[in-house]
Amino acid sequence: MINKKICNYISKQWIEKSKSNRSFAIEHNIDEKTVRKILSADGYNVPVKTLQKICESREISLSHFFELIDS
Repeated sequence: MINKKICNYISKQWIEKSKSNRSFAIEHNIDEKTVRKILSADGYNVPVKTLQKICESREISLSHFFELIDS
């Protein structure tokens, strides 16, 4: 449940607004394959390290990220 919530937030709020999956991956220092996994209908068990890379690129803390997905 939480994995799907994390993926849905990242997908809708960030990936869909980016130029492409590739550009999101490059800008957030993650592999494009990871972006595709996040976008998958089944969701993805995002490793904390990956989540941290995305948050660092967006200049937010992990705790702030979890506040965002809870609101």
